[in-house]
Amino acid sequence: MSAPDIKNPPDVHEYEIDGWTVWAGKTARDNDQLSIKVARNDDWWFHLRGAPSSHVVLFVRDGVEPPRDVVEKAAAIAAWHSKQRAGGTVAVTATRARFVSKPRGAKAGTVQIRKEVVYKVKPALPE
Repeated sequence: MSAPDIKNPPDVHEYEIDGWTVWAGKTARDNDQLSIKVARNDDWWFHLRGAPSSHVVLFVRDGVEPPRDVVEKAAAIAAWHSKQRAGGTVAVTATRARFVSKPRGAKAGTVQIRKEVVYKVKPALPE
């Protein structure tokens, strides 16, 4: 399950979890591009709940749903790319990319989300 092939992709950290591709934005501008322009409707989107962090996208392709453990590991990546990296278990918001939007006039990296699910995870990167 690979990331889309796009011109001028955002600057991201790229990970693989059991064959699934996960991208984490490096800057607010990269987060904007990843969340609004790159992520497709069915992709999973993650962000630390209530605090600054990278926007993280788990790419879903061909209508195949990622297993729950892959989704939880992607949430752990979002926790890792935050200031709460050393904070033990943290709350990470997850939703489908179709429910992520940018408010008009908002600064880079600011989004609104709907239909969130919260995962409690320990910050970690894939092995």
